[in-house]
Amino acid sequence: MSVFFKEISPNNPVKDGDVESLLSPLHISVSPSESQDYTTLLAAVHDCAERIESLPDYQPVPDTARFPRKNIHLPTPSEQKYGAAWAHKFTIPGDDTSNSDLKGKTVCIKDCIAVAGVPQFYGSDAFPAWTPSTDATVVTRVLENGASVVGTATCENFCNSTSSFTSAQGTVHNPHREGYSAGGSTSGGAALVTGGLVDLAIGTDQGGSIRVPASLCGCVGFKPTHGLVPYTGITSGDQVDDHAGPLGRTVSDVAACLDAIAGYDGMDDRSVAAKPPGSYAFSKSLSSGSHRLDGVKIGVLKEGYQSELVQPGVHAAFFSAVQRLQALGATIEEISIPLHKEGPSIWTIQQRISGAAGILGHAHGRRGLYLTDFEHTRLPWTAANFAKLFPSTKNTVINGLYLSQQFPGLYAKTMNIGRQISDAYQRQFAQYDAIVMPTTPFVAPRHGTRDNVLKSFEPSMGMTTNTAVFNVTGHPALSMPVGWSRSVDGEVELPVGLQIVGGLWQEDKVLGVAAALEANFDWRATKEKVHVMEACLGAQEKLNGHEPFVREVAERVEIST
Repeated sequence: MSVFFKEISPNNPVKDGDVESLLSPLHISVSPSESQDYTTLLAAVHDCAERIESLPDYQPVPDTARFPRKNIHLPTPSEQKYGAAWAHKFTIPGDDTSNSDLKGKTVCIKDCIAVAGVPQFYGSDAFPAWTPSTDATVVTRVLENGASVVGTATCENFCNSTSSFTSAQGTVHNPHREGYSAGGSTSGGAALVTGGLVDLAIGTDQGGSIRVPASLCGCVGFKPTHGLVPYTGITSGDQVDDHAGPLGRTVSDVAACLDAIAGYDGMDDRSVAAKPPGSYAFSKSLSSGSHRLDGVKIGVLKEGYQSELVQPGVHAAFFSAVQRLQALGATIEEISIPLHKEGPSIWTIQQRISGAAGILGHAHGRRGLYLTDFEHTRLPWTAANFAKLFPSTKNTVINGLYLSQQFPGLYAKTMNIGRQISDAYQRQFAQYDAIVMPTTPFVAPRHGTRDNVLKSFEPSMGMTTNTAVFNVTGHPALSMPVGWSRSVDGEVELPVGLQIVGGLWQEDKVLGVAAALEANFDWRATKEKVHVMEACLGAQEKLNGHEPFVREVAERVEIST
């Protein structure tokens, strides 16, 4: 020990009083007689830190010879779509020798996912765009499976909003009507997929950020089981809730993409329970299916649709989809999971505390790839940088610091109750193959304003009522379009999303239900029926019991399969 202390650098900046300064904000201290010893120990750890800083980092090296990056540039005005859906344009051709179902597809990557050599904004201008030196695992895997990556898609500010006007790079408009939200935080990807500019998008979801934009835009978005897809090389807000997954126009495209990106990569400890890459056969299971649901049991979650937030049109489209599932042979029963209602509060506390830690650079405790270049670009925070953040990101930091100081142990309790909610769902999945509910309680709202803090939150309020809980529990959840509803202002009809949830690691069941529903009706053709359906289901009622529930659905919504 004495030898260790003698080797402390003479240029070490640690000085008397530093120990007391570090402890002062916590209202604790050390005794004066011990202060010098702790100062010596602090100086020793400073030298240790400097030694680590001098070592080269250890980042995966992308194969840019096999997958060259071509023509990286900011989108020109003629290339930009739906306001500001593209972050950067470029081309990385996929492996043309692949036999994957993904071969020949075009993919955009959310602008929080590392693509080597491509500057990343992360939806912010609080710091300069940083340029990753490595590719995220999901990027490597889609390229190896023959898809071409053609750009990065705009994400919301620090991926911290389900609206689509918070990005510093610009507002993303809903593909169905300018001026309305595309959802977030995978806003650009959902818009580009829905508009037919790309076949697929790779997004991230920590509270609904894949499923909400899929619902509002009218495409398919899948948040798989937590850990099925490695999060390696993706900037994180909350490592507990981190999910990556695909968005596409069809269930089959989403399944093909999931086949490519799923499986443990040897780095991300979130995915240690996943099978090796290439072990999944989601596409094959769909191609061998009959597009019938005979023998499939589906629970309709009472707490998922019985809410004053659910618009009549969303209610109507949801029950129309339920009736279609029954017509395809599924057994439909209403179920109740009261703890579902606690999900948003549990998620909020979890996300604020761990999200604040991530934003401030304090995230730790996971084995995997850390994006050190990103950390160096944005840290330490300054008053000027913090001032540039969108209110939702500032609010996460403020809330997280407050909760950590005022409610010690609260984060730990949310983890316990989150497990309780997950267990409640798992008990239902012992009886049911899937559980359904509306993805979002209302269709795309108009964009909010940046001029007022409280008003900037309004378009997102209540949006994740049915989505965030499954980030807490980690269950696979898919959103697919099933109809239309009038916007809150009554001026336009916009897509309605159905959320299909499965048991842990039961992606194949979720995809099977979604594929059968997709194959047997064209949701776009239901647009002219919106007004009739809204009239039928204008009043929400409490439905009790399985048989009356099924009969009432059948009586209220007449459809043909």
